[in-house]
Amino acid sequence: MKWQQWSRWFLRFWVFLCAWGVVWSVWSSVLAQSGGTATNAAAAAASTNPPARGAADRLADRVSGRDFVERHRGELTFGLSDLPILRHEFFGNPLWQYLATLAYFGLAFGASKLLDYLIKTRLKAWAARTTTQWDDVLVGLADGPVKVILFVILVHIGLQLFSWPAVAERYLSRITFVVVAASIVYVCMKAVDAIIGIWRGRLKVDGDRAFNSQFLLLVGKALKAVICIVGLLTLLQNLGLDITALLGSVSVLGLAFGLAAQDTVANLFGAVAVFMDRPFKVGDRIKVGTEVDGVVEEMGLRATRVRTVDGHVVTVPNKQVGNNTVTNITARPTIRAVMNIGITYDTPAARVKRAVELLGEICRAHPMTAEHLVHFDKFGDFQLNLNLVWLCRTTDPREHAESLMALNLSIKERFDAEKIEFAFPTQTILMPEKKG
Repeated sequence: MKWQQWSRWFLRFWVFLCAWGVVWSVWSSVLAQSGGTATNAAAAAASTNPPARGAADRLADRVSGRDFVERHRGELTFGLSDLPILRHEFFGNPLWQYLATLAYFGLAFGASKLLDYLIKTRLKAWAARTTTQWDDVLVGLADGPVKVILFVILVHIGLQLFSWPAVAERYLSRITFVVVAASIVYVCMKAVDAIIGIWRGRLKVDGDRAFNSQFLLLVGKALKAVICIVGLLTLLQNLGLDITALLGSVSVLGLAFGLAAQDTVANLFGAVAVFMDRPFKVGDRIKVGTEVDGVVEEMGLRATRVRTVDGHVVTVPNKQVGNNTVTNITARPTIRAVMNIGITYDTPAARVKRAVELLGEICRAHPMTAEHLVHFDKFGDFQLNLNLVWLCRTTDPREHAESLMALNLSIKERFDAEKIEFAFPTQTILMPEKKG
């Protein structure tokens, strides 16, 4: 039998049992009123002449609800307190008190099962029809701990209606607090897991997803550790234990641990800085300081691995990444190329102007040109220098190399067609004539 079917049958059983308990309680009350008139009359006479009590006692009764309990004892105990046979004491308490307590246990259990059934059948179905994920998270948090908290609270309320020995009330209150506190801590830990799960699901499928997932898992574990510590300290304090000495010991241990693992902690904070600032990602070419230049291959909680242009893998601690200047070369929108093109000194001025125009036309016709700048800037030792600054519309080194080769070929073809000669180093040596 499936779990939902079993829950339905179990719920029907508890509804039937509670209804039967109510009917039986009413019937017992009728019998008690008809058969125990003398006893009730004596009790009524005694209640009409109560002993003298102070104003403070009456105020305490109002605050604690004793007057309400005394006036509605028959209803609160399902009529069990009116049965003469159940007024016999057992271990210092009347029998009806034990039976009424069991009845409240049953009602609390039935109410918790009803809430659990509504959450699993109604709320989950409603959350599944929505597009947001947060309602699924809330319903998931309510599944389990909420019914335990409701059960404990209802049982505690039921027990507070009756008179129990001081030792029993003290231990019952502590048990109730422990169960509620543990349930709240469990709900908070489930909330952390749910939120971290949503964040991990929203991560992009790229190279640094492993680092992001690992970092989020570390954050989740740290948050759950803090929740457990706070919950434990609160629990110990409410149980009457002195946590001052414990806090002092924890502070000393934390200081010793921080001094012993300061480099590890510094690397973790460096990882946090990388995660928050996002200066680079896996696959980017970066420069860390003046020493490391390469492509990021892996980002970890302790270090970042970079493959240099020579092919070597360099492990850079995250502390160094956080304390040095990081240049993200891949983040540039274009790749810049500067070329100095020399033509011969015997080229006329008109042909020099034509050469500058040709370079401009070639750059404008190239599909990968983002921007360009051409000018005749200086007279060289053996050439008239034409300076070309060309920005390639790509960040891929391979694509840039191919585009630059196509640009150079175009320059060579157009200059050859226009009969513009490239200069190359030449030397003129004057030899003295020999006499005779």
